[in-house]
Amino acid sequence: MHRREFIALLGSAAAWPLAANAQQSAMPVIGFVNIASAKGYASQLSAFLKGLSEAGYVDGRNVAIEYRWAEGQADRLPALVADLVQRRVAVIAATSTQAALAATKASSTIPIVFTTADDPVRRGLVASLNRPGGNVTGVTHANVDIGPKRLQLLHELVPTARVIAALVNPANPRIAETNTKVLRAAARTVGLELLILNASTERDFDGVFAKLTQLRAGGLVISPDPLFASKIEQLAELTLRHAVPTVYSGREFVLAGGLLSYGGADTDAYRLAGNYVGRILTGEKPADLPVQQATKVELIINLKTAKALGITVPLPLAGRADEIIE
Repeated sequence: MHRREFIALLGSAAAWPLAANAQQSAMPVIGFVNIASAKGYASQLSAFLKGLSEAGYVDGRNVAIEYRWAEGQADRLPALVADLVQRRVAVIAATSTQAALAATKASSTIPIVFTTADDPVRRGLVASLNRPGGNVTGVTHANVDIGPKRLQLLHELVPTARVIAALVNPANPRIAETNTKVLRAAARTVGLELLILNASTERDFDGVFAKLTQLRAGGLVISPDPLFASKIEQLAELTLRHAVPTVYSGREFVLAGGLLSYGGADTDAYRLAGNYVGRILTGEKPADLPVQQATKVELIINLKTAKALGITVPLPLAGRADEIIE
């Protein structure tokens, strides 16, 4: 090899890292923000990445993802979102109502894709479901609206219980008041007495369960709330320790040892949101993407926990379950 060719080869080899770095820096970045914590969100994140891949994007290959978790503290969200805006991410995936509200306040130009169990029009996230307008679109999924069904399912499992408690977070009054209203109406329908218990921080949990025992409540409905979602394993452990038959909205509760869950399939909503993020990266505009509704609802029962609590799951109820954990 001639000296000139050898020098040229060395020069091109030295440029390889630079080219690789340039390619990496050119990779679009997704800002992913959620009010809860990463723990317990493996299935949702997997679904999000699946939806993203359906649109042609794979994390680490042709897109990068910056994750921000508020650990159940809503007051952290504005700073987390501001950091993503400062980093000039290509899209923000705001995968909780509070995260979506913080994102829409932080930017009117960066595309935002939300997931929410709330009404996005009423919350001011979009102008309408069919024509969102602006830089925001997303996915809704059932949760609060099916609260009465959770109480009915718990009543099927423990028909002898006449007193049922509901755990709500008064620091999140809009969600707490809505859940309280619908659960009280449902309790009257089936002839149950409903007790409302409050927890606004993790420190309140022990007192709540002590009160449950004192009041001899025959069951507990944990209302959907970011605080409870971020502490789901702790809550599941407390329901077992105090032997309280309990229903929650998310599958993670049952996987952690809880008795029963009934709620909108988060994985379905996250997959759809991931797909929308990918489509936006390919050039589609949020204003042209109608808000989608994830309609799948899952009933999951933990038979091992039922046995530990001395509960026999009726065959018709077991037959309706989407998943049985033994």
